[in-house]
Amino acid sequence: MNKHATSIDRGFWRGAKAVVMVMATALGAATMTAPAQANAGSTTGFDQAHSLRSLDIMLMVTSLRCRSGPHDFRSDYNNFSAVQSAHLNAAGRTLRRSFAASYGETNPARALDRMGVKIANSYGDGHPWLNCAQLQQAARELSQSPDVDHLANKARYLLSARRPLEQPAVPRQIAQSQPVQIAYNMTADWEQRP
Repeated sequence: MNKHATSIDRGFWRGAKAVVMVMATALGAATMTAPAQANAGSTTGFDQAHSLRSLDIMLMVTSLRCRSGPHDFRSDYNNFSAVQSAHLNAAGRTLRRSFAASYGETNPARALDRMGVKIANSYGDGHPWLNCAQLQQAARELSQSPDVDHLANKARYLLSARRPLEQPAVPRQIAQSQPVQIAYNMTADWEQRP
């Protein structure tokens, strides 16, 4: 090759190198996500990991919301979190890997934090159809969940926006405390409450 190549030649080879790099990255991402897609119905899938992470955050936020009432279940939540920590940590790792591989997220921990804040804020006004006593009972039962698949199935049920049809409706308990809100942007002014 002529060492005094024209700028058109140099541009062509830079473009070719870029295409090769993109293809190699895509191939690497595809091989990283293939096991997760192959096991979509098993214990390592993104949906299951998302359900477990959402369940953990929902129980944390609602336990804080219920702390001032007769059904303070923070200790039940802490027990659940300790007993199921291996499954919850595995779910966090699965989500981080998925964010890094599938979405090109350069900082998967930050993506996981953003996801957590969104989930937490959705439960700031409490659970849509469970009251504090029911959430307390659920946290106790989830502590005894035999395996990750059972836990994920329970999580999907408890995370439903509406009570599934097979159960009678339960009136929503009105908490005496203010809604719990978690702010992600630490540089923003804090909300002033009376």
